[in-house]
Amino acid sequence: MNKKYFVHQSSYVDEPCEIGEGTKIWHFCHIMSGCTIGKNCNIGQNVVISPDVVLGNNVKIQNNVSVYTGVTCEDDVFLGPSCVFTNVTNPRSHICRKEEYKKTLLQKGCTVGANSTIVCGHTIGKYALIGAGSVVTKDIPDYALVKGNPARISGFVCACGEKLMFENNVAQCKCGKKYEKQEDSVKEINQ
Repeated sequence: MNKKYFVHQSSYVDEPCEIGEGTKIWHFCHIMSGCTIGKNCNIGQNVVISPDVVLGNNVKIQNNVSVYTGVTCEDDVFLGPSCVFTNVTNPRSHICRKEEYKKTLLQKGCTVGANSTIVCGHTIGKYALIGAGSVVTKDIPDYALVKGNPARISGFVCACGEKLMFENNVAQCKCGKKYEKQEDSVKEINQ
């Protein structure tokens, strides 16, 4: 069988899984059954992908991340080292709550910084940037830069990751993209 993806010999991939062409799964990972992993993903050392997780194309997961059931990452999502997801809001060792797993959606192009915690049941908007060590306890708007515990908006970023500076609610990034801001909402201005 000629696989079109790479799995290091120290990692386990349970069947059935769907793994896209060009994806690389590095040392000491466990990919559990029912996962869908897109093309050209990079899954770093010591990563666990729990059952039924969905990863889009070009998702980058750094070392020591557990992506639990209920998490969906759209295309181009970046998960920094040792970031953490939850899937139950009130876990107890002696009570099984698998039927209470909450969904967490990471939209296209967003970044979760190292050692951040993403509490389940929320959406991180497209191209949002979660600062290292932040604790996300609510939905995060598109392009928002958030940091702290709990994470709060401290600005907005371009799709390329540069911080946006608004004047009269309009910003142009050095990459050339333009944005318009209304309160805590930012959208790209089509040219």
